[in-house]
Amino acid sequence: MTETVRAVLFDLDGTLLDTAPDMIGALNALRAERALEPLAFAALRGQVSHGATALVRRGFADASEAQFAVLRARFLELYSARVAASTQPFPGVLELLETLERRGIPWGIVTNKPQWLTEPLLVALGLASRAATVVCGDTLPERKPNPLPLLHAAHQLARAPADCVYVGDAERDMLAARAAGMRSLVAGFGYIEPAEDPWRWPADGWLVSPLALLTWLHDIATADAAQAAQQ
Repeated sequence: MTETVRAVLFDLDGTLLDTAPDMIGALNALRAERALEPLAFAALRGQVSHGATALVRRGFADASEAQFAVLRARFLELYSARVAASTQPFPGVLELLETLERRGIPWGIVTNKPQWLTEPLLVALGLASRAATVVCGDTLPERKPNPLPLLHAAHQLARAPADCVYVGDAERDMLAARAAGMRSLVAGFGYIEPAEDPWRWPADGWLVSPLALLTWLHDIATADAAQAAQQ
């Protein structure tokens, strides 16, 4: 069956990689430096997708703006020293990427994570040379939910936005994909807070696991073929 999705783009934290152990570990190391007790992993997991700012604010809710700037800088130092210590692809991700590569479907990453943290992480996990494009939070003047990073990635892949699907675990991912004219899928296995309602996000589907993307690709190709046959 001919593929109607010709490229797949992924968010990084909470979608392609389980970075929570290292992100939360860095935050609790920072709290330990301030003689504070560690916070529970479960209470912090949902914040990881929102980056350093959200995590540090959760860990130091009473910090002043001046204190926060110092804390955030120190958090990034601690995290960069352990960026790939415990981080791994989510179960099924490597098989998914191998299948996409075997089918000739290029895949890439569009993340709000800065390049100086993204690049060494991908290198450590052997993914840097496999991704057909990597667009980071500081690659362009805008970042998600602005659609520009997704459009830039599609251009680098020589694919029309309508031929791409973007997979992410945050509402801003779905908003960026919708604005870019791409299909979008919620990574339901990612870092979603219990209070969030991803079923209300403007998405084209929801994945319970990375490998569920393969089923979705088959189903969308079948549906597109049936629609074309009726025209």
